[in-house]
Order: sequence, then structure tokens, then C-alpha cells
Amino acid sequence: MTGFYNPGSRALQDRFDSRRLADRLEERKVSDRIDDDDRAFIESMDMLFIATADEQGRPDCSYKGGNPGFVRVLDEHTIAFPGYDGNGMFRSFGNVLVNAEVGLLFISFERGRRLRLNGTASVDPDDELVREWPGAQLVVRVRAREVFPNCPRYIHRYELVERSRYVPVGDAEPPVPDWKTRSWARDVLPSP
Repeated sequence: MTGFYNPGSRALQDRFDSRRLADRLEERKVSDRIDDDDRAFIESMDMLFIATADEQGRPDCSYKGGNPGFVRVLDEHTIAFPGYDGNGMFRSFGNVLVNAEVGLLFISFERGRRLRLNGTASVDPDDELVREWPGAQLVVRVRAREVFPNCPRYIHRYELVERSRYVPVGDAEPPVPDWKTRSWARDVLPSP
């Protein structure tokens, strides 16, 4: 692989004498493929964090959640997940339309594991998979460029208390979030 580290990364690696370690990690742990272990981990997750940037490089980070398995591994290079109804700002997915480079972070707080997947994304409301996720407005596909684990030692341990009741399931209509009933929002909500 080339270009995994930028000049800033290299300067800090040299300052803290970690260039050899960084090179070894890149050599041994970074791949452009999603292996069977990564697949099992990704498909067991109920959330991810997505980092995007707009056309001027200004960053944005967002949480995306669903039921376990809402992210699917389509092949050894590609994942897909739904875009559900949100606040209508479309910051992350709008960014993908003008700058397709994304970084995804999957964290299991219960198991103390995290995985990073960087790649090129697409957003499509007409994707053939949109029917596979009840309530999905669009599908995000990401072609992996770099897949690698992160050191788990600073992951705080949490346990799941309950899953969100707003995640669409089957034909059932999820409840309306409280903020959509407030006076500042009611008159500007999208038409059903």
C-alpha cells in the first residue's frame, strides 16, 4: 500500500519513534479486503460512526444505528447500509454526494473491539437494496480501501440497556419522535 500515512503522520511517528511500529501495523493489519472475521463483526453491529467531508474538506461525523445486521457485507470489498429518516439535514449523506471519501468506525463497547473501514461511498435512493431495509430512504454503499483493527485498550465497557424503538421493523410504523411534534418543526416537516 502507498499513501497510508501522510507527512503529518510521519512527522509524529518520527518524533515519538513509532515509524517502525506503524510500518509493521500497516504491513500486517491493513487490507483492502473484508475477511470472514471482519464480516462477522461488521454484520453483528447495531451502530457505526461515519466521518465525511464536504467539497471544501470541512469534516463532519455522524452516528448511524439500526438493529444488529443493518450493515451488510456484499462482497470482500463492499458494504451497504440504509439511510433512515432523520432530521432532514442530510449532512453526512450530502457530503458523500460532493466528496465520496468516508471513514467508518465500528465499536463494540461490550466486547472491547473496534474496526476502521475507509473507502469510497455512494448514496442512492433508488438502490435495489432499499427494499431490503424497512423504512430506508436510501442505501449507502462503501467500497473498502483500508480495513484495519484499532487498539482496544481505551474502549470503555458499556452494556446495552435497550435498542431504539425508532428503528424501522417490518411494516410497523415507528413512533414519531417528540421533536417533530414541537411548534418550531411541525409546519416544515416533509410531506408523508
